Parts: sequence; structure tokens; C-alpha cells
Amino acid sequence: MGGCASKLVADEIHKTYRIQKGDTLSELAEKHGTTASAIRKANGLKNDRIIAGQRLLIPVKPRGVEDFESVTRALRVPRDRWKFVVAHHSATPNGNAAIYGRNHYRRGMRDGLAYHFVIGNGIDSGDGEIEVGPRWRKQLRGGHVKSPIYNQYGIGICFVGNFMKTRPTDNQISSFHRLMETLASDVLGTNYSFTVHKLIRGEQTACPGRYFPTDALLSKYTS
Repeated sequence: MGGCASKLVADEIHKTYRIQKGDTLSELAEKHGTTASAIRKANGLKNDRIIAGQRLLIPVKPRGVEDFESVTRALRVPRDRWKFVVAHHSATPNGNAAIYGRNHYRRGMRDGLAYHFVIGNGIDSGDGEIEVGPRWRKQLRGGHVKSPIYNQYGIGICFVGNFMKTRPTDNQISSFHRLMETLASDVLGTNYSFTVHKLIRGEQTACPGRYFPTDALLSKYTS
């Protein structure tokens, strides 16, 4: 089930592309949804000159981000609706939003998946894929903690993985940063608190695990 329910990396995820004859940097940027400047920066290029056969790192958004952004824009979420962001791990080595949602239904949660977002680890969904849960699409309270206040006003984000044994993938952390940036820009502003499950008063859990970068993320997202 979704369970509880490292290091910080750059916000970019990259894929490798072998330059073909006739390619230009501007065309590659348009094709891959990025900018020539971003490609130059990722590869340490001083100008737009590229050579056929050369391999380039192309900065890309992790799969799922665009869907999240379009869903959120359509919702027109009031900025005073959500006050907290709570990070979790699934406490299982694999899974995805659909699997956890079925488990939560079987446990009697009428709204299914307890979290608002799930970030995949590459097994049952993409590595760094951001899955948008029904609770976010319908703007429903969460079911991810015991606290009524944190469920009512807290956005639950679950990383797939058991971080008592392993660390989140680099792509999961990068996707989390992008998700947080978008939430802050479109929904939360600066008036929110970030925390993890085990730090909420009254919760008896190790979630999100000893190998989750709790201190680093608290430092980054606590004003």
C-alpha cells in the first residue's frame, strides 16, 4: 500500500540526443520544448555551433509536470485553500497512484488515493513521473495523516519507495522541486508550511524514512 500510507540535485532532468546532419540548436530546442540557451548551459557550449554525431544533453521537464500544470490552471484554486505541503514515502519499493488508490479504497477510504500527488520511481510509473490524484483534480481534503487540520488544508505528496532502505532517485527529487515551484507560483504563494509526515504532532511514524533528504528540503522550503 502507499505506506505511510541523497542529495539535492539540479532542477533539470536531461536526455541524451545524438546530433543529426542538418540539425540546428534552435530547431532542437523547439522540438524538445526547451531553449537554445538552456541547451548551451547544459553542455557548456559557448555558441550555437554543433556538429553531426556529437551528443548533447537536452533539458526536459519530467513527464507529468505539464499535466499537473494544465489540471491546476483549469481548477483555478484559491490561494488561501491550502496551507501545508506534506511529503511521504510509500514504504514499498514499487507502486503508483492507481495501485495505491485501489488499496486505499479497500481500506475504506471512500475518496480512494489518500495523497494528492504521487512521484514515481521508474517501476510502475516513470522515474520522476508526477501523477495527479483524484483528490487534487476534485480539490478534496487528503487522507494521508491522522491530523484533521493537515488533511483538510495539507497537500499530500507521496514518493514511491521505501526510504528506510533506499534513497529517492535523482529524478524524483528533481520532479519534487518542479512540483513545489509550480505549486508556489500557481496555488500557494509564500503563505504555506512544508513538512514531512513524521514531524506532524501526534503521528507515530518514520515516514518518509531515514534516507529521505528531510533536512535539506526543510531548509529549502522553510522561510
